[in-house]
Amino acid sequence: MTAPLAGRVALVTGASRGIGRATASQLSAQGAHVVLTARTQGALEELDDEIRTAGGTATLLPLDLRQADSIDPLGPSLNARFGRLDILVHNAGALGKLTPAGHIRPQDFAECVAVNLAATYRLIRTCAPLLAASDAGRAVFVTSSVARTPRAFWGAYGATKAGMENLVLSWADEVENTPLRVNLFDPGRTATRMRAQAFPGEDPNTLPQPETVAQALVVLCLPDVTAHASLVRASASPP
Repeated sequence: MTAPLAGRVALVTGASRGIGRATASQLSAQGAHVVLTARTQGALEELDDEIRTAGGTATLLPLDLRQADSIDPLGPSLNARFGRLDILVHNAGALGKLTPAGHIRPQDFAECVAVNLAATYRLIRTCAPLLAASDAGRAVFVTSSVARTPRAFWGAYGATKAGMENLVLSWADEVENTPLRVNLFDPGRTATRMRAQAFPGEDPNTLPQPETVAQALVVLCLPDVTAHASLVRASASPP
């Protein structure tokens, strides 16, 4: 029986840990060749070993999304190496510091803008031609409830995620009459390192694991998915 993503190429940002790592692993299990990006080379190598042991294939691409110019060559490089890109999952995110809006440090705000918003723009710009050429291009952007429900001390993260959502949904509207499907994915409460940074006293054992949450995300990458310009939540649990 042919795997549903056999022969397809998927790019996953923030693939070294958490939801990104689980998503990349599950995309590989579905037959996709996964291009793994993150800042941590060692963690990418560990995931690559796991994927290959399970019979999958991957390409490692250490990348710091804060360095904007490093994103632009992605599309041409993928085209030169694989001749295609079928799936884009932008999972990487920057939390910044949880602090009153008037106390946000410029460097923390700049990091949130770079990873959460500017990288989204550059990924769309560089990957859109390849995704549009696929017979079933899929793009999924990981977001958060604070993009739509502002919360005290979350200003930098929430504002940049809100900007990301607006940009993604604008793009989705532009490609509505094409085979490309573009969606937002809200994982909700998940046992990730970012969650631990935001809620250090929380017991991670009470939270859904990334492997469980990733299952709902991977569905949005399948060729037969019809959802478009949608906000898909992993669960109905509160943020």
